[in-house]
Amino acid sequence: MYFLRPASWEDALAAKAAHPAAVPIAGGTDVMVEINFDHRRPGYLMDLSRITDLYEWEVGEDTVRLGASVPYTRIMEGLRAELPGLALASHTVASPQIRNRGSVGGNLGTASPAGDAHPALLAAGAEVEVASSRGSRRIPIDAFYTGVKRNALADDELIRAVHIRRADGPQQFSKVGTRNAMVIAVCAFGLALHPRTRTVRTGIGSAAPTPVRAVTAEEFLTAALDDGGFWENGKIITPSIAKEFGRLAAAGCAPIDDVRGTARYRRHAVGVMARRTLTWTWESYRGGRSTPCA
Repeated sequence: MYFLRPASWEDALAAKAAHPAAVPIAGGTDVMVEINFDHRRPGYLMDLSRITDLYEWEVGEDTVRLGASVPYTRIMEGLRAELPGLALASHTVASPQIRNRGSVGGNLGTASPAGDAHPALLAAGAEVEVASSRGSRRIPIDAFYTGVKRNALADDELIRAVHIRRADGPQQFSKVGTRNAMVIAVCAFGLALHPRTRTVRTGIGSAAPTPVRAVTAEEFLTAALDDGGFWENGKIITPSIAKEFGRLAAAGCAPIDDVRGTARYRRHAVGVMARRTLTWTWESYRGGRSTPCA
């Protein structure tokens, strides 16, 4: 196994072009586990830890540009207001030591359906900035996941940053595991209210071959909130709406049986989490509502 350690982003792109099979590593919280258990034996490892740009973020008027290597701890500490759903998801990642090294870029690169960041990224609406020596492009998060642990990156591309919409309404994240810490999700659910556009977005993790959105549930809830005038009057969500949202969210996943849980349990849990996160986000919206949405 050869070890590459580029000193700049340009050097990293050149090295990736020369060695397309090279596996990038920053925190190493996913890659090193696979290597230690002999599940992966790459010919080249590319250490990106010297590229400082990957550890920086920038808060813009509408979006946050999050460097691929920004660790979860810094998201929790510095971006709670701008990215509340992702900050909540970051809290559930493993241990403090792992949160100090693991990153959203690593989750995206691995593309495991159980990655904790994915539901929050789907719910918030994100774009993945990738680059190669040929140029750069942005991939909408909905198009990024292409299969089990597969993503839309070309062989010579690296993830540079993630562009995530700043929250304009409450966001929530819920995760089911066999214990409270150091656990891979049995399933997870993210929900974001977007009052400016009067829409909602969801994200489901570990309950399908890829992270997915519950699109039918989103469409139902968006219509129900609009038809009932909920955005303006801030009424309590009726039990029938919450129940149907949960049912449609559960129907929107495609779980399997494995050592962590059965497909039946996962589907049930997704429905429960959908109802609960809807209650939490809507109560937060009602409590912080000051003027009708434009």
